[in-house]
Amino acid sequence: MTQTIKSTAKRAEHHPEIIINADDLAHIEALADGAMLRNPALADRLLDELGRARIVASARMPRTAVGIGSSVTYRDESNGHERSVTLVYPENADIALHRVSVMTPIGVALLGLSEGAAFHWDTRDNQRRMLTVIRVEPTTATVTSPE
Repeated sequence: MTQTIKSTAKRAEHHPEIIINADDLAHIEALADGAMLRNPALADRLLDELGRARIVASARMPRTAVGIGSSVTYRDESNGHERSVTLVYPENADIALHRVSVMTPIGVALLGLSEGAAFHWDTRDNQRRMLTVIRVEPTTATVTSPE
């Protein structure tokens, strides 16, 4: 029993602050609700993250926080590799263009994080990785609208 308590407490320490643009909140919540039957674990994780997030008006969204349309560079601490992706809604996802859906495990993990945040990410293969956000470039209209 003591080990479970330590494990839970230890996991709680690794939850960096999440900041969500109020303009995106309803759409993201609707996506999570819609995914409840197809992928309940992912939907639950997204709703949990939204539940602990600080919601801010669009004008107050920090430029260094990952939002829909943001380009983010992160480092996988297990191998030192860096990767840059743009976080998008599912309809705009395209892995060839490095556009990652918010409805994927990495999308949920990145949403709302700020530069310098380190976080655990559980891959689709149930591997736990530690990732660090290196750089965030703010939302641009060209990455959030379909081409």
